[in-house]
Amino acid sequence: MSGSKGAKLVYRPVGLIGGVLAGVVSGAIFKQVWKRVSGEDDAPDALQSEYGMREVVLAAAIQGALFAATKAAIDRAGARGFTKLTGSWPGD
Repeated sequence: MSGSKGAKLVYRPVGLIGGVLAGVVSGAIFKQVWKRVSGEDDAPDALQSEYGMREVVLAAAIQGALFAATKAAIDRAGARGFTKLTGSWPGD
């Protein structure tokens, strides 16, 4: 393995674990945010007829934004830790 291709390959399991962790963390954050915003325990599902399009799309947008931000933060922290251990940045 040489250079950045090797670093990317070695980093791949770290990135996968980070993605799972981001899903768990962002899900917990979203649940709390939705509870405060809507006063309801659960967010609307796209197939629940009792919710309007606006509520369903708003919930999905908030959830998506939180997941993307959480994943970026976890990926960045993982890359920094990987670089400290190996001396190689996994994304280059």
